Amino acid sequence: MLYNQAQVTAAFKIFALLSTQGRADKEALRLYLADDNVRGLVDQFAQEVDCTVIAAGDELYLIPLAVSSPYHVSNETLKSKYLSARAVNADIYLMYVAIIVLLGEFYDSYQTTNPTRDFLPMSEWLNSMNQRILALKEIDEEELAKVEQEQEYNWKLVIEKWEALDDLKETAKSQDGRTISRLAFLNQVKRFLQDQDLVRDIGEDQLQLTEKTHIIVQRYYMEVEHNRGILEFMYQLELPKERE
Repeated sequence: MLYNQAQVTAAFKIFALLSTQGRADKEALRLYLADDNVRGLVDQFAQEVDCTVIAAGDELYLIPLAVSSPYHVSNETLKSKYLSARAVNADIYLMYVAIIVLLGEFYDSYQTTNPTRDFLPMSEWLNSMNQRILALKEIDEEELAKVEQEQEYNWKLVIEKWEALDDLKETAKSQDGRTISRLAFLNQVKRFLQDQDLVRDIGEDQLQLTEKTHIIVQRYYMEVEHNRGILEFMYQLELPKERE
């Protein structure tokens, strides 16, 4: 296919914005949608770096699809910018689980593409995390080891990390990011999600998913090949019955 210089220039400008900022504005979105050749070029550029381009709201976003992508958020960035100076890979595993649990509160089952609620209070996210980790703890040790091997995911470390967090101060009126508590950890995860335009804080400690998140979930997040069956496993966990 032949492209004229104006199309190549327009596509390059759009991709330059996406690659440096992770997003492009309304004008870039208009050009991207209006010209098939421009859109095709931008998509090709994205594919070369293991990414895809999505339109959400009035903006375009560059979404990495593989760990190998140079635009994938590295473990070191997650540790240094969003977690703590003492963070290890187990903290990142727990962070990922917290995100799965959050999405599970909006989407009521595995492979459901339509959200069933509009917002989530932080307290409910915390309660759901407690319930999910408790359910993990109740799985037979041999069975959990088998799941870990199949998914290449260290669930025991996730359990240990969550259990080690001190939740005695969770009723305090304010939470400092340096406070070693479960709610403080979720606030760190929330900050990451906000920076990535995946959630917005709508006040009164309530979170709402963005249109960007809805599109990512619909197109990619529920696919087993992308999550190694982890989502399916988490959704199928039998939650412990409330004790009287």
